Amino acid sequence: MPNRFRRGNAMIEFALATSILLPAFIGTFQFGYTFHVYNNLNSAVRGGARYASMQSYNSGTSTPSTTFLTAVRNMVVYGNSAGTGDPVAPGLTTGNVQVLAVMKGAIPTSITVQITGYTVDAVFSSITFNGKPSTTFAYTGTAAPI
Repeated sequence: MPNRFRRGNAMIEFALATSILLPAFIGTFQFGYTFHVYNNLNSAVRGGARYASMQSYNSGTSTPSTTFLTAVRNMVVYGNSAGTGDPVAPGLTTGNVQVLAVMKGAIPTSITVQITGYTVDAVFSSITFNGKPSTTFAYTGTAAPI
């Protein structure tokens, strides 16, 4: 077959392949990036819940004191209770961290730490985490006098 009849075949094949491969690559990147951020958040939440389960709880109600809440939120977001440094995920704030205590009398039996209202902006869409990741640890600290 003469060469003149095959002109443009490469261009058509490239257009067809690109229309399939480009969305696949973008989707793979978006999934991978979101999974990476979720994994960082999960590690931070586990560390914050572990920290909270060993700290002195000085509230006496299921609503933690401001001091306790601030320290736990800083631990999740910054990796330290002082609240210094960069957040573990882009755009994560202490307002995205929720701390819940399950009480038995005036002493907590477990502490749950979770992320709420945090949005991951990937390539073409956004994914919002509400209540995920979440970790619960049995409370092993001491209840301070109120």
